[in-house]
Amino acid sequence: MPAIPPAIEVYPVHHLPIIKAYADQLGLVGLINHCVPTEMDLDAGTVVLGLVLDTLSGRRPLYRLEEFFAQQDTELLLGKAVPPQAFTDDTVGRVLDRLYDFGTMKLFTACAVRASMRFGVEHRYVHFDTTSRSVWGEYQCAETQDRPFHITYGYSKDKRPDLKQFVLSTLCVDRAVPMWGKLDDGNASDKSLNTTLLSEIAQLLASHGVTPGAYIYIADAALVTEDNLKALGHTLFITRLPATYDECARVIAEAVAGDQWEEVGRVAQTKPTKHRPATSYKVSERTVTLYGNHYRAVVIHSSSQDQRRQQRFAREIASSRTTLAAAVGEATKQDYFCRADAEAAAEKVRALQSSYYAVEVVIEERPTYGPGRPSTHKPRAVKA
Repeated sequence: MPAIPPAIEVYPVHHLPIIKAYADQLGLVGLINHCVPTEMDLDAGTVVLGLVLDTLSGRRPLYRLEEFFAQQDTELLLGKAVPPQAFTDDTVGRVLDRLYDFGTMKLFTACAVRASMRFGVEHRYVHFDTTSRSVWGEYQCAETQDRPFHITYGYSKDKRPDLKQFVLSTLCVDRAVPMWGKLDDGNASDKSLNTTLLSEIAQLLASHGVTPGAYIYIADAALVTEDNLKALGHTLFITRLPATYDECARVIAEAVAGDQWEEVGRVAQTKPTKHRPATSYKVSERTVTLYGNHYRAVVIHSSSQDQRRQQRFAREIASSRTTLAAAVGEATKQDYFCRADAEAAAEKVRALQSSYYAVEVVIEERPTYGPGRPSTHKPRAVKA
């Protein structure tokens, strides 16, 4: 008769073994230990793996790992039996200090590059963008204090200008897979951040096996400045030309007037629905001149955008007509006792502005006759 085990331990592991499998494929623990060697009983790589598992477990706090691993199978999730008491706040804090000293973004990029090589992520297109993160509190620091970035007021992409913030810059490849990131001041400008990155991107990508000329830099309209275009040099790039440039309006007008489009068709991979039909695109290629240099420009026509624009025009036309009709109706209800008063009122009506309607004003005399039945032999006498 087989012996009965003295105790059976049951743990709800949920999806965490899948995360551990991915970490093993990336060699996360070994990479961290190589970059941040320590002489502690619990190595830095295992602590980082524990933080990753804790973060992706659904728990809200990022501390008290000792409590978290007391309910987990550490041998399964960490690859070795680690007592929960090893994850003390002091141990985790020392590891986080070591990570900061080495450079958290350097570690992140090293992990991201290894992941991209392991899973064949496409490096042809490099996307850059920023986002702002709002925070609550005063965040008052001494001017002499050394800080990696300043939490302050700036342009809020969260639509919360009343809160202080910091800016997160990210460089992504393939389908928005982050490869590099940096924290910047809350009032940092996207235009200046592009300038700074463009001076470093070639060296950054080359250090991870992406040779210059083998990638296309993609950014939003903040890229289009004289300094940024100069910094790009011969680097291929894709961006949106801001409407503040006269060249933008010119090429759009030429494309519409020429009416020579190349059909692209559908590009969305999602299946169209009854309430969201498929969008069809067509393009017209032009050339723009910015700061003495010529660039290829592509005017893009969207069927859904065209439909939305026509609906907007219809609303604007109806609103303009209603506004004008109310103002004109108010003027026509009144009688003026002399032509001068009527002319003054007419000028006010003519001054009404509308992009879709013109107002024509005619002044008519309306005679007032005396009382009584009119005579059939002579005209009626005008009283006023």
